Amino acid sequence: MRVLVVDDEEDVELLIRQRFRRQIREGEINFSFARNGVEAMAKIAAEPDIEIVLTDINMPEMDGLTLLVHLKELDRVLRSVVVSAYGDLDNIRTAMNRGAFDFLTKPIDFADLHVTLEKTIRNVEEVKSALATHSQLENIQRELQIASDMQQSVLPSTFPPFPERTDLDIYARMTPAREVGGDFYDFFMLDEDRLGIIVADVSGKGIPAALYMMLSRALVRGRALQGLSPAQCLTEANDMLCVNNPTSMFVTLFYGVLNLATSELTYCSGGHNPPMLVSPGGQAQELRSVGGPLLGGFDGVTYREGTRMMQPGEYLFLYTDGVTEAENRMQAMLGTERLAATLERHAGLDAEALVQAVFDDVHAFADGAMQSDDITAMAVRRLGPVQP
Repeated sequence: MRVLVVDDEEDVELLIRQRFRRQIREGEINFSFARNGVEAMAKIAAEPDIEIVLTDINMPEMDGLTLLVHLKELDRVLRSVVVSAYGDLDNIRTAMNRGAFDFLTKPIDFADLHVTLEKTIRNVEEVKSALATHSQLENIQRELQIASDMQQSVLPSTFPPFPERTDLDIYARMTPAREVGGDFYDFFMLDEDRLGIIVADVSGKGIPAALYMMLSRALVRGRALQGLSPAQCLTEANDMLCVNNPTSMFVTLFYGVLNLATSELTYCSGGHNPPMLVSPGGQAQELRSVGGPLLGGFDGVTYREGTRMMQPGEYLFLYTDGVTEAENRMQAMLGTERLAATLERHAGLDAEALVQAVFDDVHAFADGAMQSDDITAMAVRRLGPVQP
């Protein structure tokens, strides 16, 4: 710790060097000296490691009170201790109001000076530690924001995504519980008629879940675009996720292919919540679950797939457990029955309004309770044949 002593009395430097010779010798404290405030400011500019200023008040050229004003304007960690005559309460009070950390009275009691310096050094170290922690938190926050932006950028966000089509109504939304999450959704045209749709939920939260989410999405989407069936996609993606998985993370995932020309839905579920089917008349029921266990947990699994014909105007509503396991203040969960009731009440809405209605109901049910899991929902509806 470097201490700058500012005093116009010539014997002060000799006294301090003598009284603190052990600390100086052992490198605990390094002292610099200045005769007035002008010299002090020059020293501080030249020696960036000065962190404590011990200054007299009455000095020529620039006194200690004026020096305190200039010290307060500096953008660095500095603590000042003023020295004044005993009983000079007005100057001491002014010094404290101008930012002095502590004060001493003349004649200086060197035992008191030693205690005061130790206390001031501890304060400087605490402030520096707090600033370092704050800086680290800011860096983490910036990195989390970058990760959040990257994650959001890979999720489809333009709606309607295929404005030229009149046979499809689709909308999706994901709200992470933290800056980044493990949920994701995706959809893409495999060819002129077939739409691929994915909703998934990665175990855990934060950055690890987000990274695993990106990997899972890339594996399934890549195989889907190669033309593999839903069951083949999940089988191969699971084998890849099981290789070298020291964190034992996993993902539940639903992948379906909706043929917009024939209304046939081919799908496979890897341990995911069964989607809801909402008829045009307003009846909601779960889609029969076909597939296998979660991905990344068990290697060598062969997944199966199911098929179903969808009625024109029927909704396929996909979601993660952040919807049905949303908790209120009494720690009760929303559940699938309430979700089904919400879907039935709003079956006549378009896809975006239907998803918004579910999010509104989740928030109303939570009644201010903290969101503990990512919330993701997607509504897909085939409207009719492709117009010529």
